[in-house]
Amino acid sequence: MKTAARAATKAPPRSVDEYLARLPTDQRAALTKIRRTIKAAAPRATEHISYQMPTFKLSGAHLVSFAGAKAHCALYGMSSAVERFGRELERFDAKGGTIRFRADKPLPATLVTKLVKARAAEIEAG
Repeated sequence: MKTAARAATKAPPRSVDEYLARLPTDQRAALTKIRRTIKAAAPRATEHISYQMPTFKLSGAHLVSFAGAKAHCALYGMSSAVERFGRELERFDAKGGTIRFRADKPLPATLVTKLVKARAAEIEAG
């Protein structure tokens, strides 16, 4: 039988802060930096939880999501950015719209800024 405490930790996170609090320390640190970088690159974007992961939306459209998994962290929804910035992403596992990286080797803030600004420009252009 499930205990109330166990059920509470399995419940979907209700906020980005709650999501991050559940992660191992190294992933929490890496993704907290990613979160700050996204906020700085797209200050009008709003935070949400979508598909049980932190998501930023801009003008109602999906800007970017991020998450921690067992062996990596990732940014999601970056299809065109992966194509556009492929060379800069070569040392990461970037396929389709997903960019995977290890918490101890996170994406550089300057690269995240470029990715997010490029995606934001696409959204704003319609």
